[in-house]
Amino acid sequence: MTAFTSTISSQTYRMDCFNRSLTLRWTFLSLLLLCSASAFAFAPHDRTRVTPQNANSFHIHQLSATPMERTVNGNINKSIDKNANKKEAAAYHQHTPIVVSPQAEALSHSKTTMKLTPSYELFQLLSEEEGGRLPRKTSGNALRESSVIHSDKIDSLCNVQLVDFKGLAGTRHIEELPDPFKMVEQELQPFADSIKELVSSDQPILSMAAKHFFEKRHGKRFRPTIVQLLAKAVAEATPEKQQRSSTTSTNSEHVKHSVDANDSHASRSTSMHSVSDETLEHMSRAGGAAAWQWSGASQIDGDGVVTPQNHQGSDVWRKQAQLGQIVEMIHVASLIHDDVLDEASTRRGGQAVHKLYSNKVAVLAGDYLLARASVLLARLENTAVVQIMATALESLVAGEIMQLKSVPESLLEMETYLRKSYYKTASLICYACRSTALLGGHAYESTVATACEEFGFHLGLAYQIQDDILDFTAAATVLGKPALADMDLGLSTAPILYAAQEFPKLRPMIMRRFKNKGDKQAALEALYKSKTAMDKAKALAIFHAQKAVDAVLRLPQSQSRDALIRLTHAVITRKK
Repeated sequence: MTAFTSTISSQTYRMDCFNRSLTLRWTFLSLLLLCSASAFAFAPHDRTRVTPQNANSFHIHQLSATPMERTVNGNINKSIDKNANKKEAAAYHQHTPIVVSPQAEALSHSKTTMKLTPSYELFQLLSEEEGGRLPRKTSGNALRESSVIHSDKIDSLCNVQLVDFKGLAGTRHIEELPDPFKMVEQELQPFADSIKELVSSDQPILSMAAKHFFEKRHGKRFRPTIVQLLAKAVAEATPEKQQRSSTTSTNSEHVKHSVDANDSHASRSTSMHSVSDETLEHMSRAGGAAAWQWSGASQIDGDGVVTPQNHQGSDVWRKQAQLGQIVEMIHVASLIHDDVLDEASTRRGGQAVHKLYSNKVAVLAGDYLLARASVLLARLENTAVVQIMATALESLVAGEIMQLKSVPESLLEMETYLRKSYYKTASLICYACRSTALLGGHAYESTVATACEEFGFHLGLAYQIQDDILDFTAAATVLGKPALADMDLGLSTAPILYAAQEFPKLRPMIMRRFKNKGDKQAALEALYKSKTAMDKAKALAIFHAQKAVDAVLRLPQSQSRDALIRLTHAVITRKK
């Protein structure tokens, strides 16, 4: 009886930690969005005030599942009539972990705010061979197939294929390309010290717990490395320039072609048609200054253009570096929370934070990191970036809910697995990538910003798929965390899902999350007997990695861009 009571008490405590974690995350997210709304309230935009009387005229919007999209004309991708039957509503929300009511959504959005949809509705999830297709073009992905941004030199890596390199059956040496970690090593060297100062607290235990991963178990700083390299890469591309005018009679065609003919940087790459017609139509009504703010790009001091020559050490460079710190804080906070939820004992080759201290301290340490990240995010002084990164926070929660609450039938679907992987892993990376472009002066709708998000989306998915493969092929001592952890949690990843296509007997096991005795062993035996499962999972990782390379190739060739290609290769050839 005592043991039973203890078990119930333990479960209750874990749920308490879980609820507290989600509540605090949502609190910080709400504060961030409030910060955005307050900032926009003072912007010189022509907007219609949302009132209780007109709120019902607004369409439903899924905050955790939509592309960034202007609400000028009330054009929202999907809407549900109030009187629609429950089946239609259920089908619409099938893959949406969090749904916001129409009334709440109407009150939280205005013509000066932007909307986000998950990147899986902007870019391709599966290859054509597996039934995948490109989502329709909309705000946020309209330029995903735009002309490559050319510079005045020939791109030596044009149309490069990752499979041409060693490690993926090719013969080329990846070492031909710059080492991504060495390229930003000196810039990231003070990273640990500065981030430790940023998360310092007056409470010694909380401070030690929050600093744990930044002092001893910092890893390779994968995400800050991506941000730093992308910051350098986007500095090679001249942002589209819109005429700044105080009048409201600006013609949309004039805005489209208002690149300064005397721009001293005109010889470098430009994205001339990177603003959508819908956005241009709004710009023509709003005026030049408002149009520039609507683009989401940060205001750039000096001559208004970031170049490779003035980028290093500039205010733009500092903010982009700070974004890298913010991303790492959010990531580490999610690791600490996840380890509590999953009862993991190790992380990055050492003890998990909750094992070193306690569940309560670990949850509070994660929450504290999110709070500090929120403060630093506001200091970037770009409300569009605040909205984007706030949605990344929400996506982490959405992914956790999706992992816990998915209906049994959906657990058999590869798309469900990839969507969950997007929420839990890829969303933070791709939103950070697009934010890096915005901080560099590039408009949200630009070729550069779109390429950055697409790169981060596919890189994040490739990373997670490779991680899931290693869960079956690498030892715990190599991984730095328990092997077969996903199956212990009842999760089905790409290798198991592909094995189930070959061995249908696995389907009921997947649907019941391997709860019956012998389920995990039977699933493992089927996986290792399969002649195709691991190969298909690897092919899926390569598909997304190549898509990431294709996206980043739309940026002008530079050492940093080529280093990102090498980093992508490392993601799918790593052994831990």
